[in-house]
Amino acid sequence: MTDQTQQPDDPSGSTGADLADSTSDASLQRSVVRSAQIAEDLDVHPDRYRMLTGDRPTGHLHLGHYFGSLRNRVALQDKGVDTWVLIADYQVITDRDTVDSIQERVYSLLTDYLSVGIDPARTTIFAHSQVPALNQLMLPFLSLVTDAELRRNPTVKAEQEATGGRPMTGLMLTYPVHQAADILFCKANVVPVGKDQLPHLEQTRVVARRFDERYGRAGDGSAPVFPAPDALLSEVPNLLGTDGQKMSKSRGNVIELRMTADETARAIKKAVTDADRRITYDPDGRPEVSNLLLLASLTTGRDPRAVAEEIGDGGSGTLKKLVTEAVNEHLAPVRARRAELEADPAELRRVLARGNAHAHEVAEATLAEVREAMQMVYA
Repeated sequence: MTDQTQQPDDPSGSTGADLADSTSDASLQRSVVRSAQIAEDLDVHPDRYRMLTGDRPTGHLHLGHYFGSLRNRVALQDKGVDTWVLIADYQVITDRDTVDSIQERVYSLLTDYLSVGIDPARTTIFAHSQVPALNQLMLPFLSLVTDAELRRNPTVKAEQEATGGRPMTGLMLTYPVHQAADILFCKANVVPVGKDQLPHLEQTRVVARRFDERYGRAGDGSAPVFPAPDALLSEVPNLLGTDGQKMSKSRGNVIELRMTADETARAIKKAVTDADRRITYDPDGRPEVSNLLLLASLTTGRDPRAVAEEIGDGGSGTLKKLVTEAVNEHLAPVRARRAELEADPAELRRVLARGNAHAHEVAEATLAEVREAMQMVYA
């Protein structure tokens, strides 16, 4: 269990202005300062923290996921942080009419997690559709938020604006509350996010705070049922897709972790560059060339400017050859591990079943505390 005494004094109230305030400069600065404190303390006291993160199984993981979050999850796990990784399968239907291929994608996610070094002996991997008590938390949580607050959430607003007049589902409207349940059921007290995701985490903090204010505390009453989780901010490398646009599975411009070495080579060969034969690292002036140099840097640990200097007048052909070799060499052990896992689907099922069982046990214990705090224990 995490040490809930490590939570900071809460800087904001519990009114409808909470979410709006989360985007303010002052709130952002508080989050940055607090995140830096946590990052420093993690190296000394990893046992104080429980971290939750996860992915929607809407497609296959790619290099953007790998360098943006997967490697960091492994690093936190290896430091000794109690790590929880959610496969958010229910969230697939927030904005989609079908669940075609969802089983294949859930197991593909799981395979990628294990391939990159997430260890099920040290990390709990689970699918939230398999944890009923987690989802039951949405009922009391929904009593703690207003319709207006939900509609101000950035994800909900973006979905509403993108519908083109199509009615928004109730599940999409309550998406922020489902996220709160995902985080709070296991009492995670740290969540890795980017700065643009802070409003999402603030909604979870609001739910935790309001539950304590409205319904009270369980047990001896010395601590709230739910900790108010903190953000662990990280600088995500700004990798573009192979077409020079924002990396997106729907655009088909990604290099998936499940690709073979040959498929990766073909994808990089098609990558957009420019006509200047001299290779330089200039993210603003030459974003496509610089993106390949950044990829080489991430896979080799070298400075992208040093890589550019080495290539010199070698042109885009030399650059792509170097990047292909660097990416394939870096991913070779990941691919080897993936091949082993794909050959043993029964083991994948066992891993997910164990994670689901652990999550179920923790969720039931949390739900029991919730019922006690709400005076809804009748036997």
